[in-house]
Amino acid sequence: MSNDPEVSRTVVTPTRVVIALCLVAPFVAMLWVGSYAKTDPAFIGIPFFYWYQMAWVLISTALTVTAYKLWQRDQRARSTQQGGASK
Repeated sequence: MSNDPEVSRTVVTPTRVVIALCLVAPFVAMLWVGSYAKTDPAFIGIPFFYWYQMAWVLISTALTVTAYKLWQRDQRARSTQQGGASK
């Protein structure tokens, strides 16, 4: 085993945990069908089943953008710590 300084190890940080939760939350919400397989409460005449899924389209977009921005910030911080320039 070499002590090569170029070897990068994956570090679990609170920021990366938040990123993972942002990306996993929509999958969990959509795979747990029992939580939204109903018609009530209706919203402007649209059954719950449909408007819940459409709401998750918007929520997923917001969570993905949040995860992307956090990832950019994390990469800039790592690059600064290593003394390199960010691309």
